[in-house]
Amino acid sequence: MKVRRSDRLIDMTRYLLERPHTLVPLTFFADRYDSAKSSISEDLTILKRTFQNRGTGLLETIPGAAGGTRFLPYILKEEAQEVVNKLIAEMSSDTRYLPGGYVYMSDLLGSPATLREIGRIFATQYLNQNVDAVMTIATKGVPIAQSVADFLNVPFVIVRHDTEITEGSTVNVNYVSGSSTRIEKMSLSKRSLKPDSNVLIVDDYMRGGGTVGGMISMVEEFDANLIGVGVVAESTAPNGRTIGDYTSLMRVDAENNTVVSQPGNYIEKIFN
Repeated sequence: MKVRRSDRLIDMTRYLLERPHTLVPLTFFADRYDSAKSSISEDLTILKRTFQNRGTGLLETIPGAAGGTRFLPYILKEEAQEVVNKLIAEMSSDTRYLPGGYVYMSDLLGSPATLREIGRIFATQYLNQNVDAVMTIATKGVPIAQSVADFLNVPFVIVRHDTEITEGSTVNVNYVSGSSTRIEKMSLSKRSLKPDSNVLIVDDYMRGGGTVGGMISMVEEFDANLIGVGVVAESTAPNGRTIGDYTSLMRVDAENNTVVSQPGNYIEKIFN
């Protein structure tokens, strides 16, 4: 039974939003709605214009017999600034100060709405790059990695501090913790990454950069390629940080029982 255009547009929008970076043949939609390809092309033109005008993302059309359409989500610079400014406002509270100069962020990283926006921002930076996997370390980086991976439609892999028997054979890397200057160990299942994979590393907070440096070493151990590094927050006092190329949404420090937050370098890294 043929489907009305209004109904097609709603269903096509849902289908595409749930499958970012996936090529969908026009014949799939034509068969799904018992409609001519010309009608489907007109529908996609409407969606493409609406997605772009609303800052939802790009809708690419690939011509030819093997072509189709592909949705690439992104976020506009102004909307990203609103998201980050809201995060900064929520972080700038003395109640977030923890003994030892740490900052409480767990509630923000447990909010589905906040995680979606963080994922959109980082995914925008790699809109036109080939990312095969998103890597993070357990545990606070996991929801961030999942959100970014969802928008890029790629797997995410979790590096662990301890070897899990359910992971099978693992690759282990020793690294110097930036916060404690102790030698730590991280491990990742040998099945997690294929050689020559393009890997994006994300994490919640970077102080000295030791943990991120360990994950970079892990990428190298797998003969994979580092595409980039993204952190939700970084310290403004790097203490000899060796990580030079990364994207941060905020700069956050906890000193003298107060928390001070300001924008990170995401504007210059993503939108310039």
